[in-house]
Amino acid sequence: MENGAGKIYKVWPKTTRFFHWVNVFTLFALLVVGLIIYNGGAFKFGVEARIMLKTVHVMIGYIFVLNLILRLAFGFIGNKHARFSAFLPFQKGFITCLKDYWAAYSTPKPIQYLGHNPMGRLAITAMFILLILQAVSGIVLAGTDIFFPPFGNYFAEMVAASGVNPADVVPYNKELVDPEMVKEMRAIRSPFIEIHKFGLYALPTLIVIHVASVIATEVKHGGGIISAMFTGNKSFKDDPVDKD
Repeated sequence: MENGAGKIYKVWPKTTRFFHWVNVFTLFALLVVGLIIYNGGAFKFGVEARIMLKTVHVMIGYIFVLNLILRLAFGFIGNKHARFSAFLPFQKGFITCLKDYWAAYSTPKPIQYLGHNPMGRLAITAMFILLILQAVSGIVLAGTDIFFPPFGNYFAEMVAASGVNPADVVPYNKELVDPEMVKEMRAIRSPFIEIHKFGLYALPTLIVIHVASVIATEVKHGGGIISAMFTGNKSFKDDPVDKD
């Protein structure tokens, strides 16, 4: 199909666009609630408010994780542009493609791609690594902090005081837990906290870089990169290098 801007290509299927926007909204919500929790001391929240905030954070996190799992699955069964083989930077000749793309970036004849360009592949790979780290660390912390699935029962059993039913263990109730086992649990969760805190800063930074790069490329090269995440279509006057 063609229009005044060139030939129109169908690139992103509904599944990819669905993942993208669910990911955007859940990450934004998780960031907002996470920052409130992280700075809870300044707000002087009571126990009930802290538990409520963490519960909301975890519930949104479940949506985020499920969405990520579905996207990872489509990395194997999605269309050609959604598959890992199309955007992970491990293909033979990738470094050459990256150098050629960068060399032509500011010229009148930039190299254009239907899917992710080489710079985009690096950004998306970093994004997926961070998303997976946030998902895994968040799931573990949900189990240690407010005893939510899938690891909540394990940690509740671990810290329950002698004679206390693990199902009765609740967050912030020190009378129901063994202090020594709580210390042991905190030692287990400590590296996951550090990973999660790292993601709290790294993900927004990478997202800002990603959005800025997309806008800059759209302004300089066109192609409908931004609108493609709404319509699924890109348009080019010249043939993109990965059209076949």
